[in-house]
Amino acid sequence: MSTVTLNNVKKIYNNTVTAVQSFSLDVADKEFIVLVGPSGCGKSTTLRMVAGLEEISEGELYIDGKLMNNVEPKDRDIAMVFQSYALYPHMTVRENMEFPLKLRKVPKAEIAQRVQEVAEILGITEYLKRKPKELSGGQRQRVAIGRAMVREPKVLLMDEPLSNLDAKLRNQMRAEIIKLRQRIDTTFMYVTHDQTEAMTLGDRIVIMKDGFIQQIGTPQQVFEHPENVFVAGFIGTPQMNFFQAKLVKASENAYYAEVFGTVITLSEKTQKALAENAAETGTVILGIRPEHIRFATADSENVLSGSVEVSEMMGSEYYLHVTCNGQDVILRVPTSDLPEALRGGINYGTEIKFTFRSDAIHLFHPETEQNFI
Repeated sequence: MSTVTLNNVKKIYNNTVTAVQSFSLDVADKEFIVLVGPSGCGKSTTLRMVAGLEEISEGELYIDGKLMNNVEPKDRDIAMVFQSYALYPHMTVRENMEFPLKLRKVPKAEIAQRVQEVAEILGITEYLKRKPKELSGGQRQRVAIGRAMVREPKVLLMDEPLSNLDAKLRNQMRAEIIKLRQRIDTTFMYVTHDQTEAMTLGDRIVIMKDGFIQQIGTPQQVFEHPENVFVAGFIGTPQMNFFQAKLVKASENAYYAEVFGTVITLSEKTQKALAENAAETGTVILGIRPEHIRFATADSENVLSGSVEVSEMMGSEYYLHVTCNGQDVILRVPTSDLPEALRGGINYGTEIKFTFRSDAIHLFHPETEQNFI
């Protein structure tokens, strides 16, 4: 068993700056948890408190049910992989991986066996005699992960381990980490500011802002049911479009929205939820993801129109930045879904008509910014 529990954990620097606020989380055995959020949100500080590299100002940390607040880092049975790799440049790969085991006075034969096994899992056997300066960024990161793995820790902490790699290497290493977690029986806590990493790696995602947890859920849950405007805008590429809209009650259980004076139909599920919550009519924030906006014809319902300002060809799809009533609206359109007239390319100033998928509309309170549903 390798569980981690944080109960109302706080981190306050110099009695003035609060970096982490009332952080509570239960990490299950062998679960892969990802902390994600913008720079300065407190995610790395939280990880460092779990590691014992930062003192906990308030609250409790338990690993396998044992209180760890005042336990030394070396006695917590955790390992950490840093953004900077933190390899010893004068040591070979093998010596770097052996080092934490030698400190623990593990028998030589067991050290050799563990290093060999981990090197094979990570595909770095051929680099064991090399120094870090002879390796690429991706290879160095594998070595850093290997050095943590040989300790066979209860919990493996990873602090933005891929941020120093180029885009292609990041994609490769993400796949490597997914394979890795399937081969070792360890609980993972992973920090990143990259929501793509969070969505592809995490069993659950903890989204943070200004030291507070905004939402905890599976990748699918936070994508499909964001609890507030921040989560909705942070998760998804390109980010969700937001409009100041008007919520109108047509009858006892029927609602619709208005955007720029155009009626926007809401799905029956959304209308039912609004009725059950006795939602008040008036100003709301309407959110719709770029991939949930569709091209429309003049005689379609719920149609908005705008002028293309920027057209980004992404291979199998276009990102279209459209000005509608003075607001920038982003559409994410598969090339195969383009009208025939636009297949040859979309020029600046092209007028297009579009509509929203009614079952993919999100409505948020204008003051609290919480999701109505």
